[in-house]
Amino acid sequence: MNSRKEHERRQRRRSSLIAAVSTLVVLAAVIVLVPRMPRWDRVKKSFFDVEQMRDSLPRLIDAFWLDVKIFAWTTPAIFVLALLIALARNSRSPALFPVRALAAVYTDVMRGVPVILWIYLVGFGVPGLGLERPYNSPLLWGSVALAMTYSGYVAEVFRAGIASVHESQRAAARSLGLSSGQTMRFVVLPQAIRRVVPPLLNDLVSLQKDVALVSLIGPIEILRQANIDKAKFANFTPFIVAA
Repeated sequence: MNSRKEHERRQRRRSSLIAAVSTLVVLAAVIVLVPRMPRWDRVKKSFFDVEQMRDSLPRLIDAFWLDVKIFAWTTPAIFVLALLIALARNSRSPALFPVRALAAVYTDVMRGVPVILWIYLVGFGVPGLGLERPYNSPLLWGSVALAMTYSGYVAEVFRAGIASVHESQRAAARSLGLSSGQTMRFVVLPQAIRRVVPPLLNDLVSLQKDVALVSLIGPIEILRQANIDKAKFANFTPFIVAA
């Protein structure tokens, strides 16, 4: 038994060593070969200008906080709305069939239409109805469009997690005297949410990147600020800093 564990440790060390060496070789090749390219100086000046990085960094950091704020206030809204939709789709009462159908249609529509189109429709359309300040803010309605769109994706993740909990779990809970609501709250949902954490994290990563689309309707977040600096200085370095 000890010899087997020792063999496994040696194999892990060997694999780690090989991975480290191969990584260093690739990095060394990139560092040595790329600067030898005929027009590397032009590429370096256009994309990796150190002076431009220093000049743009303060403005990009200020704009980045808007991305953080949008992400921070849309994420809870997405989770709450998505969980309600998932519960509606998993309801079993015949009287709630219209609710299930509406939740299914909402999910399909939100996932079927590109997020950028929802941002245009909601971000420009709702303020165009003549709302007074602050309810006509493109930032507000762009965030609402993001929450609407991603709630459709996250609702499907929650629904799959709820469906993955075996029926015997529900039966055992009901046999102990729990109601349907208590069974869902104390037995099904805790297991379902633990199972869907990885796909939820994927959706959050996608959301953080799609926050930049809100800039298309006016708000100056980090991508829009990088585009402003690029147009002003005719240099792509701000995009590298923003990334």
